Amino acid sequence: MRRMAAQPNRSTDGRVLRTLRSRALIVDALFDLVGEGHLEPTAQQVSERAGVCIRTVFRLFEDMDDLYATMNARLLDEVLPLLADPPPAGADLSERAAALVADRAAVFERVAPYMRSTRIHRSRSRFLADEFRNVVKRLRARLLDWIPELRGAPSDLVEALDQATSFEAWDRLRSEQRLGSTRAQTAMECSVRALVRELEETR
Repeated sequence: MRRMAAQPNRSTDGRVLRTLRSRALIVDALFDLVGEGHLEPTAQQVSERAGVCIRTVFRLFEDMDDLYATMNARLLDEVLPLLADPPPAGADLSERAAALVADRAAVFERVAPYMRSTRIHRSRSRFLADEFRNVVKRLRARLLDWIPELRGAPSDLVEALDQATSFEAWDRLRSEQRLGSTRAQTAMECSVRALVRELEETR
């Protein structure tokens, strides 16, 4: 007996599409709120921005940490390609140091509110704490790629350059010392150039 071809379940497909759309709206809402400087938006604020009821938020996400983890994954997808560019070909140590600072400044300006938000929430989320540490490791690896002369250099000098080019250093310049992005970049470059001169003296 010939079997009838299975017919698509349009009702189920519609529910799946609505679920995907609602998830995207919720993640977009959190992404936008944090990007605007609301580092700890509530579920109610997220639901209002997304245009969904708060029950939908917790039906589609286990808790706020789950939602933050999803936002963090989206941010990494956007930022990681920015950390993949190689150092300028043929540049000397001083030129590479300046280019590294410019590279960091551009990335840190883009991720600043999300990094600040992650720092707040990482004490309550092992996932976010692990992700924050992974970003720090990636930045350190990139530092060694751009300045391979650090391999074999005194450990204190390596740690000093790692700190001088960190997000925490950038955030202090921007948030606590209230420097504009251009002045912050100049200040970071000043510190880095001083350390690079010391590095050159050890070679």
